[in-house]
Amino acid sequence: MENLWRAATGQDPSPEDYSGVEFWSNPERSGWLTKQGEYIKTWRRRWFVLKQGKLLWFKDSHVTRSSSPRGVVPVGTCLTVKGAEDVLHKPCAFELSSNQDTMYFIADSEKEKEEWINSIGRSIVQHSRSVTDSEVVDYVSNRS
Repeated sequence: MENLWRAATGQDPSPEDYSGVEFWSNPERSGWLTKQGEYIKTWRRRWFVLKQGKLLWFKDSHVTRSSSPRGVVPVGTCLTVKGAEDVLHKPCAFELSSNQDTMYFIADSEKEKEEWINSIGRSIVQHSRSVTDSEVVDYVSNRS
């Protein structure tokens, strides 16, 4: 959880938080989201990349091999991803929660919100250490 703390406080993540992840190439999903800071509750627009069980974010959309993520969340440590309009009172809002933290995001449209929730949800299941391959197939089949 140190990397969640680092991300929340605005410190750049450590390279070991995303080692081996080619985030600059063929992401599972990428796009703009507005993210709420964990401690300083300001909203900032960031470019997000979901790849190999990591949700990374950057200041701009020009992501290359030499880019440094502003934050990284290992989605396999997360428990839920779901809509959060009722919590934030903002349209297209969703939350990503672990045992200890909840992060809030706003997508540009309802369609994008649903696509992010589905993609992150699949990634949580695929990268969770407590599920079998058949459960991943069942989850993906039921979400489609």
